[in-house]
Amino acid sequence: MHDFKYVDNKLFCEGVPISKIIKQVGTPAYIYSSATLLNHYKKLDEAFKSIPHIICYSVKSNSNIAICKLLVKSGSGLDIVSGGELFRAKKAGVNPNKIVYAGVGKTEEEIRNALKAGILFFTVESLPELHLINETAKKLKCKAPIVLRINPEVDPHTHGYIATGKKGTKFGLDIATSRWIYRQHHKFPYIQPVGIQIHIGSQITSPRPYVEAIKKIMPLVEELKNSIKTIKYLDIGGGLGIIYENEKPSTAQEFSKAVLPLIKNTGLTLVLEPGRFIAGNAGILVTKVLYIKTTEYKSFVIVDGGMNDLIRPSLYHAYHEIVPVIKNHDRAITSDVVGPVCESGDFFALNRKITKPKQSDLVAIMGAGAYGFSMSSNYNSRPRAVEVLVSKNSFKVIRKRETYEDLIKNEKI
Repeated sequence: MHDFKYVDNKLFCEGVPISKIIKQVGTPAYIYSSATLLNHYKKLDEAFKSIPHIICYSVKSNSNIAICKLLVKSGSGLDIVSGGELFRAKKAGVNPNKIVYAGVGKTEEEIRNALKAGILFFTVESLPELHLINETAKKLKCKAPIVLRINPEVDPHTHGYIATGKKGTKFGLDIATSRWIYRQHHKFPYIQPVGIQIHIGSQITSPRPYVEAIKKIMPLVEELKNSIKTIKYLDIGGGLGIIYENEKPSTAQEFSKAVLPLIKNTGLTLVLEPGRFIAGNAGILVTKVLYIKTTEYKSFVIVDGGMNDLIRPSLYHAYHEIVPVIKNHDRAITSDVVGPVCESGDFFALNRKITKPKQSDLVAIMGAGAYGFSMSSNYNSRPRAVEVLVSKNSFKVIRKRETYEDLIKNEKI
């Protein structure tokens, strides 16, 4: 569910017409709904209220500080994967004891800064990383809280680029290696194991892969609970899917109903790391039609947003619904919706049946709240889009549109 609806043929975000926002900020523009962000967070929080749990919003999905702060104020922690995201998390005012730090390539500087900040734990993905965390903690004369990311060899049935729990990915450690490291943890005197973690992928629409993964690691969980007194957390990652087209993802209640019976008697605090589930359908990308180009082969709707603004269709061949901001008629055409970037891969839709637009019409690309702006770039020296957050009947710019001067401000001639 989301809070983008038509009222008298005009697309609204909550109580504000999209056309009113665009008149002030221009295009392309990312527009987010506060109500949708908070409702999705609260649904997941409510679904797991029967057990101790921490929801750590995945910053990588949408890292705008205003959005992070909105969720933090509602009780959310944050899941981070870089020193830059730690910096953002601190600016958002999160309690450091609600920060979990993942990622396969942490640097010594990043580890040191996270230890000084007092994060809840590192998610460790390799033995060399564990050695570096141990040595860094030694220099700081402290103990580093860690969990091992276990690769349970489960197929999450999602796009190959976002499947992280299968053999052959760069993520995590197999169960046997993880068991050996936990048993040898005393050889790392500046490490404190505090839990176990899995993360099997993203845009997962069924709870079945989670159930399979949890069942696979449960013998190790029980073993560690009895052998290491500091084990407190069971982190099952994020990856809950949303509706982009015809998907039928599990609701928060359906997801909790499937996994709670497996974990409720462990006595451990559950950690969840949702990103797309919270932010995905909370945002849209609005872009303006520049030209309608017709050839003997096909029709092209050329818009002022490009793959540098939203790369998911090009990178994953991901589907995003494309709708008019103002409905004037029901006539349809089959067309490619493309941007101005000099790449054949610069498209939002191929051979898509859409409402026929006119030059200068506004169209909204739906479900763009997660992995939209956060994956955007300045390719072709294109300034990145403005970001706007709507709350009820008002809106605020939460990131100004970049200027040409912004593009070169760090360059030297």
